[in-house]
Amino acid sequence: MKNYTVFLSLLFLAQAIFSQQAKEKEPMKPIPEAKSFVTDHQGVFGGKPIAYKATAKETYLTNEKGDTVASFWSVAYTQNAVKNSAKRPVTFVFNGGPGSASVWLHMGLFGPKLVAVDSNAQQDDGAAPYILKNNENGLLDLTDLVFIDPVGTGYSRVVGKGKEKDFWGLKEDARSVTQFIRKWITVNKRWMSPKYLAGESFGTTRAAAVAKELEGNGQNMSLNGLILISQALDYAGSTSDHHNITSYLTYLPSMAATAWYHKKAGQGKSLEQFVQEAREFTYDTYATALYKGDLLPTTARETIANKLVYFTGLDKPYILKSNLRILMPRFQKRLLYEEGLTIGRLDGRFMGEESDLVADRPTLGDPASYQIGAAYTAALNHFYASVLNVTMDRPYRTSNGKIGQKWRWRTVPDGSYWEPTPVNTAGDLGEAMRRNTDLKVLVASGYYDLITPFFDAEYTFSRNGIVSDRVAMTYYEGGHMMYTHQPDLEKLSKDIRTFLSQN
Repeated sequence: MKNYTVFLSLLFLAQAIFSQQAKEKEPMKPIPEAKSFVTDHQGVFGGKPIAYKATAKETYLTNEKGDTVASFWSVAYTQNAVKNSAKRPVTFVFNGGPGSASVWLHMGLFGPKLVAVDSNAQQDDGAAPYILKNNENGLLDLTDLVFIDPVGTGYSRVVGKGKEKDFWGLKEDARSVTQFIRKWITVNKRWMSPKYLAGESFGTTRAAAVAKELEGNGQNMSLNGLILISQALDYAGSTSDHHNITSYLTYLPSMAATAWYHKKAGQGKSLEQFVQEAREFTYDTYATALYKGDLLPTTARETIANKLVYFTGLDKPYILKSNLRILMPRFQKRLLYEEGLTIGRLDGRFMGEESDLVADRPTLGDPASYQIGAAYTAALNHFYASVLNVTMDRPYRTSNGKIGQKWRWRTVPDGSYWEPTPVNTAGDLGEAMRRNTDLKVLVASGYYDLITPFFDAEYTFSRNGIVSDRVAMTYYEGGHMMYTHQPDLEKLSKDIRTFLSQN
């Protein structure tokens, strides 16, 4: 019997080893020939007629052994017939997620053609056809532009011996984007060009990590500037969670701004005046109260509740029952509760009607997303097919929820001790700025952004070793994608133009 037990144990061990080997020997994904589509165009940018080339293509990345592991999709717009083109600025552009393609910045802000959506956030984008317009505020007179879609978004994918896990993680993502940038710069002979990164949301998390990553591995590449749109460097300030005190502080001024917009608070004062009051209350009074918790005296609790009514427009009994802590999803449902409307998260100006009026959070998703998503998707696909002559054998993925589900936030190798903390790449940016004294940063924040609040940008950039005198903070009366608001599109484009011209 003893020998039989040993035999079974060895059999099970052999089966386990065989099973593991089978998993490790997954069939190699095919490596088809890389596609490339090159077209010539004319446009007016900065008041100047510009002839430019669009190069939409796949670029293969390799691992340390030289094996091809991924195909990165990019679209580059480069000006033709430029004297000393090797020194012309180039800006690499990507969105966030993780799991979002560059469609939003491509068709909303930086691209030569933009899709039109309702500037005042009052109307849904509806169904096709949609309007494509020339980007009169484009920047091609100042910089070439390269739009990047990380693996799993757009047309980008793993190939050959590549595995999704090699790209779907904070560190893994930064390494792959860095490899693409170095390869693009080398192939196009642009090592002497001023170089910029422009990211939105998680794209700003990525930008800070990439800025640090570019300065290592024996191929030191120093950047001239970062354009951070709706920054998300320290997630303690952009994660609305019951036990995260920091987020109650960073979100409150955005709640105040949004309540002001919907005429629920701050009437008779300018937006800037009301927001400044919210800043001062948050730092000077609210922070102390939250950290006291149940030690806060009853009279002080009543005083704080009254001030929160003043800033948020919510009723006092609700605030007291919330223990002076308003989660952002609840604010979205509660602000226009009497009107039966839910406000947007990406942009508090947007409103949606939901059938479940008493839910504690939105049930249809984000009105600021679903009311413009179809227009952006259709515009990008139409533009690729009809203007850039792109023909691919698979659909373009504007977003990929699977990436977020599998994303690896761990910042140290497996087997190393790691105590999870909120994601924070602000320190990476601080280090990069101190090593590279030419690196400057533009931070663009929307007052009605209820996912990456403007006050969080101020909170984050006042610490983490960031060199404040090389940071320009700009503000807009829109949300996360402030460029959907036409006045903000014009102002943001002008601010970026100034930033590029001064660097």
